[in-house]
Amino acid sequence: MTDSDPVLVVTNLDDPTTDLVTEELHGRGVPVVRFDSGDFPTTLSFAATVTPHGIEGTLTTPTRRADLAHIRSLYYRRPSGFTFSHLDGQNARFAITQARYGLGGIMASLPGCLYVNHPHRIGDAEFKPSGLAVAANCGFRLPSTLITSEPEAARAFVERHGPVIYKPLSTPLYRVNGVSCTVEVGDVVPEDIDDAVAGTAHLFQQRIDKTADVRATVIGDRAFYVQIDSDLLDWRTDYSRLTYSVVLPPVGLERRLRAYLDRFGLVFGAFDFAVDRRGQWWFLECNPSGQWAWLEPETGLPMVAAMADLLERTTT
Repeated sequence: MTDSDPVLVVTNLDDPTTDLVTEELHGRGVPVVRFDSGDFPTTLSFAATVTPHGIEGTLTTPTRRADLAHIRSLYYRRPSGFTFSHLDGQNARFAITQARYGLGGIMASLPGCLYVNHPHRIGDAEFKPSGLAVAANCGFRLPSTLITSEPEAARAFVERHGPVIYKPLSTPLYRVNGVSCTVEVGDVVPEDIDDAVAGTAHLFQQRIDKTADVRATVIGDRAFYVQIDSDLLDWRTDYSRLTYSVVLPPVGLERRLRAYLDRFGLVFGAFDFAVDRRGQWWFLECNPSGQWAWLEPETGLPMVAAMADLLERTTT
């Protein structure tokens, strides 16, 4: 690795977290090549070959050209995805598939590159059942959880473990009257369960009688713990009602965090915990591409610098 080796940043145009990290890297004199997969093929192109040493070639944006054999690190955030709106449905599907397995495969195979995080590992870790199973194996305390498509199983679980909440297994974007929204976490009672449950998979989980939430953000060899106080079931529904404080984790928790990340091959993770009235931390989930930068101005924690250190490879 040399000082001229760039950091690749893969994300959409509207990503304030990435803006902060890129600005920090620029201030350090670290070259950055940023692009969105949605830029391909209009303003993004590449040419690569496979050699005994790995992938070689170039990737070109309107302002930068990157040598694929000499990438310092790749920060994979939230790209918008491939689109070929000028093609009809069948041809667009074909083109998207070729782009995904072509450019996507090259980005996943860069020699000597530090991934934050590797896109394939992100994909693995985004499956909630997998994350919960690994968390249990790593020794975290978990709420009782049911994933099912059977109404009777769901009703029996709610009756046995109530109070229970429903959580989406993934959060695709909805538009209602042109406004972006998503499916929220919500309380469930037995009377809410009907035959519609059989229509797809659902996740039901015992609701923790919590006094606070904690976001634990692991960035390379650093870990940051922020308590989030509110009266909300899901604090992400209204940021204006949140207050923040830096806290210390329970003994042994950081070891479990790192064991979890190691199992998925990750170097970054945004973990969410519920804290009950006895001060016990309950694992809820880990987002391998989670948001974190808004916590720095609220707490003074040097999180942007920690991410820049990781991408610069000052630390790994």
